[in-house]
Amino acid sequence: MELLAEIWQAARRNKLRTSLTGFAVAWGIFMLIVLLGAGAGLINAQRENQGEWVDNSMMVFGGMTSKEYEGLKEGRDIRLNQGDIAITETSFPQHIDQVGAMLFENGATISLGANYVTSSLRGIYPEYATIQKVKLRAGRFINAIDQQQQRKVIIMGERQARELLRGDAAQLIGRRVKVGQIAYTVVGIMRDDDSQMSNEAIVPFTTLRTIYNRADRADRIAFTFHGLQTEEQNEAFEEQYRAALNRNHRAAPDDADAVWIWNRFTQAMQMERGTTIIETALWIIGLLTLLSGIVGVSNIMLITVRERTHEFGIRKAIGATPFSLLRVIITESVLVTGFFGYIGMFLGIMANLYMDYSLGAKPIDTGLFQTTIFVNPTVSLSTCIGVTVVLIVAGTIAGLVPAVKAARIRPIEALRAE
Repeated sequence: MELLAEIWQAARRNKLRTSLTGFAVAWGIFMLIVLLGAGAGLINAQRENQGEWVDNSMMVFGGMTSKEYEGLKEGRDIRLNQGDIAITETSFPQHIDQVGAMLFENGATISLGANYVTSSLRGIYPEYATIQKVKLRAGRFINAIDQQQQRKVIIMGERQARELLRGDAAQLIGRRVKVGQIAYTVVGIMRDDDSQMSNEAIVPFTTLRTIYNRADRADRIAFTFHGLQTEEQNEAFEEQYRAALNRNHRAAPDDADAVWIWNRFTQAMQMERGTTIIETALWIIGLLTLLSGIVGVSNIMLITVRERTHEFGIRKAIGATPFSLLRVIITESVLVTGFFGYIGMFLGIMANLYMDYSLGAKPIDTGLFQTTIFVNPTVSLSTCIGVTVVLIVAGTIAGLVPAVKAARIRPIEALRAE
């Protein structure tokens, strides 16, 4: 208590100096928390916007050949077909798990009585429910029987259903709607999630392919996989898989433009590396900002030692140990740094909450879907603990040099000081 009272008296004697020094520390911590929170918000938003696909998945698109092969010129369009689906399902059992294909039909008119909406149709395999994390509000998803029997069943987005029914979207389950002149039974309603998929209607892959005479075509192929843990393993698999599909289209096995592969797993790995770099950079910037405040604390403590040289000399003359003087200076430094640092931390957390309220709540319309800039731009408990450790260490370092100087004061020289 005596030590705390002594520190309080020293701070009261130098209110302006202590306040300005404390402001520098508070500002450094404030900027550190805001930067980390903003970085977390951007990273969380990116993860959420890309989170509709499972990480261990790949999607395949047809491309255009860039090399001559077997007498065929470059520049041929490659369109995926049933042969590619069969290769995916059977040729790589050691890695590939679930396989799904997709077809699109744009500009479909879906009507119920006098109400109608214009939508895109997406013909998909039942496996897409897990590959693309489809979320249903009511009803069920496409199943294997729908696929085998080419049933005329349809899954609609929640907004689409409300426009047709002018009421609760779930009440559309079991009712028949017309897509053009063909009647479909509504079996499911997808949740609105501001993604492109929620603005489309889903039907069985085989149904769409038959009705719209797509022969053996497929617009996309997607699948989940296992056993590929590194980028090198993924790259090797992609080369083998691409070569197999290219041979099906008489394209050069090493032609990377003939078939495009989007690997969600390697993208996630790259994103994690980018996230680590961003977080490290934000910590460095924040700590450098905090450093200016720490230098200010150290300077203030040096001035304090100089002003109290005579006092410290008397203390040592009557038996005070160097450790006791070290304790006084370092404790004062840690308390000043910690007190104003926690004020800066509190204000930084409040700024992050405001950022979440203002920017995180405002979606941006890209034309195809809506997205948000920030998602939960806050700092975690572990970050707050880390900042607390930084404060303690910084306060100790700031007071260490002045404390050592005070401990080395010789009583005879101190008593001569003015």
